[in-house]
Amino acid sequence: MRKDIHPEYREVCFMDISNGFKFVTRSCVNTRETIKMEDGRELPLFKLETSSESHPFYTGTQKSVDNMGGRVEKFRNRYGKVARPKAAAGK
Repeated sequence: MRKDIHPEYREVCFMDISNGFKFVTRSCVNTRETIKMEDGRELPLFKLETSSESHPFYTGTQKSVDNMGGRVEKFRNRYGKVARPKAAAGK
């Protein structure tokens, strides 16, 4: 393989800025900041707006469409009984 054409693949600390949750994984992402970890390592830091610790789907706080004031039921009651035109026979 040719040298100096591949991005640097290294350990990076990802931090959820909404709640401070941090996790370390390997990545090629470009970063401008570093963070000192509890074990003494200094790692590149990438800040996230949301992660599995703060996303409503994973935390169980996401609202279901069926639980939003019966909107789905209202739609079905209003438009569920509309008769469709029958296809012409023999065409």
